[in-house]
Amino acid sequence: MDTSKLKKFAQAARQDLLEQVGSKLAFVLKPESSARREYPLVVNQLEKAMAAQGKRGLIDQVAYTWFNRFCALRFMDVNGYNRVGVVSPAEGATQAGILAEAKSGVIDDTQSTQKDIDQIRGLLSGSIPSQDAQSEAYRLLIVGACNALYERMPSMFERIQDFTELLMPDDLLSENSVLAKMRKADTSVSLSPS
Repeated sequence: MDTSKLKKFAQAARQDLLEQVGSKLAFVLKPESSARREYPLVVNQLEKAMAAQGKRGLIDQVAYTWFNRFCALRFMDVNGYNRVGVVSPAEGATQAGILAEAKSGVIDDTQSTQKDIDQIRGLLSGSIPSQDAQSEAYRLLIVGACNALYERMPSMFERIQDFTELLMPDDLLSENSVLAKMRKADTSVSLSPS
């Protein structure tokens, strides 16, 4: 099996994630950021972790965490372990299955809290204003899926309640996103657990 596409992807994805997490960190730490108003305790945890690990160490840890989660979710999607694709579209579709279902009104209440379901529906219907409603809704769906998988695989999917969620990359839906590049890289490589 030729894994050169996957190796090339992994190296590029690491760099992309480091840059995106670093940008997100700078945004979250701005004195006027919405994260400071909405999640002051989480931002405080973030600042403490950065003081302990250093900025570079923190960025590296969060980028590594998201890379592992995205790869695990893709593996589970491809091998049918997830009911619907979390990072993968259904056959012939272009959007992740979980987002496509949410847009049609179907949101798994075992993966999302009622508060998140209401937020997702509000974002997708336009009743909650947002500059990028689909991306915001998709981020909530990914966090919900990761938290639901915590029950089955706590070492890979520890519950997301901290700054890791705040530092999740923003670009997850475009053709240049890490997830789109991941799907392209593994199309010629078997991801089955043989």
